[in-house]
Amino acid sequence: MYNSSELNESVRKALELYSQSLIKIAFAYLKNTADAEEVAQDVFLTYLQKHPVFDSGEHEKAWLIRTTINKSKNMLKTGWFRSRNPVPEDLSYLPKEESDVLQAVLALDKKYRIPIHLHYYEGYSIQEIAAILQAKPATVGTWLARGRLILKEKIGGQGDEEIVVI
Repeated sequence: MYNSSELNESVRKALELYSQSLIKIAFAYLKNTADAEEVAQDVFLTYLQKHPVFDSGEHEKAWLIRTTINKSKNMLKTGWFRSRNPVPEDLSYLPKEESDVLQAVLALDKKYRIPIHLHYYEGYSIQEIAAILQAKPATVGTWLARGRLILKEKIGGQGDEEIVVI
């Protein structure tokens, strides 16, 4: 169990290390920066309230990601979220090629978008993604393969060239 200053320090370190990743993961679900930031804030608030004890830094990161995914899914279920008209995100700050790829990734169905995001943007292995999403590694591999095929059709590509998601 943490005392108050240890808890504050652990949350501060987690905020430094993982906040951008959590926002990106929430964004992959919600497709809106403000909502993604709100979910990330809520995750860190939950961290403060529940005082979880972790075996390692990887355990802490996995808990934060799983909590982010759950809170993102909860937000998607709310009546308010479903009834509003989403504002398209402005990706003009990205180079055109990156913007096109990101738009194509965000347009994917959630079961392909989330594994692709975790694998290519966050650097997780198929086994790690399987643990995070509570699915079999073979299933995650299938989602990645199908997602890549859909991206290849959308963005184009020649022959057997592999699509590299930036």
